[in-house]
Amino acid sequence: MKLLRFGPSGDEKPGLLDSDGRIRDLSGVVADIDGGTITPESLERLRAIDPASLPLVEGDPRLGACVARPGKFICIGLNYADHAAETGAAIPDEPILFMKATSALSGPNDPIVKPRGSTKLDWEVELAFVVGTECRYVDEAQAEAAIAGYFVCNDVSERAFQLERGGTWDKGKGCDSFGPIGPWLVTADEVGDTGDLHMWLEVNGKRYQDGSTSTMIFRPAFILSYLSRFMSLQPGDIVTTGTPPGVGLGQSPNVWLHKGDRIALGIAGLGEQHQVVIEA
Repeated sequence: MKLLRFGPSGDEKPGLLDSDGRIRDLSGVVADIDGGTITPESLERLRAIDPASLPLVEGDPRLGACVARPGKFICIGLNYADHAAETGAAIPDEPILFMKATSALSGPNDPIVKPRGSTKLDWEVELAFVVGTECRYVDEAQAEAAIAGYFVCNDVSERAFQLERGGTWDKGKGCDSFGPIGPWLVTADEVGDTGDLHMWLEVNGKRYQDGSTSTMIFRPAFILSYLSRFMSLQPGDIVTTGTPPGVGLGQSPNVWLHKGDRIALGIAGLGEQHQVVIEA
């Protein structure tokens, strides 16, 4: 299944993408696409529904973040061997963990808001997943079963805030609009093996990232198992898993995003995002 949220910001409705690529309204079945909707039991109930029995959504509505109100928005840094190499960083022995503010979440095609004082705004196409089952000290097999689905994330980053302002990376990662997710949540059974998914990102029509999850160091099930050693994970929590090479920081000279720049990105089988940069 492909689950999504559509409608004006702050007033989104739950939806399902049918086999013809049309949006079906799920608001008569569930209140939203959130932690309560993506448990194994709830997903089984949704799978039993004939999409043709759901109201068809006309037109081309705005898409919201494909998961509503996550308790946590967790990120893994330097998780692609070729991306670590382009930044000059050593391949980590254990996953590097940081957090995005949940207020950074936005729709897949919403504008990227360049913060006040920003000088080094960057992009990162990433494979993200959402937790569907509570996890504490789980092994990899349990973690694999606990992943409800996958989606595209643009881990937008302000490198000056992240690397030049002291403290942790979080300053440059959690600004408003820095977490576009979607266009839809693709359930894990439909995605299958995530070991070699093509990932790409373009700025103003120029392709900068053209990689694959095959160079990922720590796989999603390992990451979730690892995280569960340090914190419990609840249904609806989001984890984004790192980026392949081609970020602005890795260019020589560096390339940064500016007002009016257009970004397009996608992952095979998970859809695409399209954004424009505006100023705060």
